Amino acid sequence: MQQFLRALHERLQGLEPAGLRVVIGFDGFVDEIVDAVDRRQSFAEYARMTTMEQFGRRVLEAAGLSTNIELVPKGLKLGGNGPIMANALVKCGTSVTYMGALGTPNIHPVFGELVEGCSEVYSLAEPGHTHAVEFDDGKIMLGKMGGIHDVTWASLQAAVGEERLKEAFSDCHLAATLNWTMTPHLPEIWKGLLGLLSPGEGGEKPLLFIDLCDPGKRQPEDILKALAAIGEFSRFYRVILGLNRKEASEVAKARQLSLSKPAEGADLEEIVRALGEDLGLWCLMVHPVAEAGAYLEGEYYHVQGPFTAKPRLTTGAGDNFNAGFCLGLMLKLKVEQCLALGKALSGFYVRQMRSPSWDELVDFVALWAEKHGKEF
Repeated sequence: MQQFLRALHERLQGLEPAGLRVVIGFDGFVDEIVDAVDRRQSFAEYARMTTMEQFGRRVLEAAGLSTNIELVPKGLKLGGNGPIMANALVKCGTSVTYMGALGTPNIHPVFGELVEGCSEVYSLAEPGHTHAVEFDDGKIMLGKMGGIHDVTWASLQAAVGEERLKEAFSDCHLAATLNWTMTPHLPEIWKGLLGLLSPGEGGEKPLLFIDLCDPGKRQPEDILKALAAIGEFSRFYRVILGLNRKEASEVAKARQLSLSKPAEGADLEEIVRALGEDLGLWCLMVHPVAEAGAYLEGEYYHVQGPFTAKPRLTTGAGDNFNAGFCLGLMLKLKVEQCLALGKALSGFYVRQMRSPSWDELVDFVALWAEKHGKEF
């Protein structure tokens, strides 16, 4: 692995993300990062809940009674799968057009850095709001939808115009539509885009990245309809479906895949291969916390990620991984290198609480190679 990382670092020398054209939509949230208080020592001091089990046990013990869980705000940040992924790609130097719920008539200040860095921004609606309760072993996202219901095909047409929509989603290296779960009119938007697009005249198709984003609250039949719609984009794009480990289990159950164990306990390679073969998309990628796997054109690829037991920020780590993986594909890296670049970008993010610049990302790959096998 160390030799692999050094080769990746060498491969990244001289590559230039500038000039890569990306279009992303369509959500937008204001993320409020909070601690859940376990015990207070004083008005100024408290011990936070460090595990999701602590939080869950506190709730279960209050069943039939009631309880109070104090949330301590730690800060506001831009949120939503689209803005976080877009911001990561902006920081790496790509040219990004963003369309989504960033605020109207005025864009919310939390998106200021993103707006400044994008080449174009179209805001369709007010953002949602999320309380992100962070633990050492995961996070609980308590979301309020805000204006996400107003993100429709009609509002997109009104804000952007059909001609610019067709151009943006055709003349790009990467398109990404994210957060199907919490964007209720996304199927309608997909249908509208499919009606606008035309097959390219030879050459390599652009990439299309889609993330369902925690579909656990959606009905299995809705998940199946979404997967069928995603497959239709294969006429115009090399389609990538990205999932975290929980999402992979939910999709496997919706598809009623036959696995050697229940979906939650299946080996990563088994579930990635099974989903990849079943869905028939260009690429199926799954990114658990400590590793990542992808199934592309009949082959399985896998990498382990850099480890830290004390991440400083986890909300948005998956979106940063997605940005790094897609950036690698745009730069025509090998698939394992794309997975590693995703792990490097998210690894920097959870340690530094921000997305890296391109040079910082390259330096982090070198640091990972140096520290391989150790926690850092």
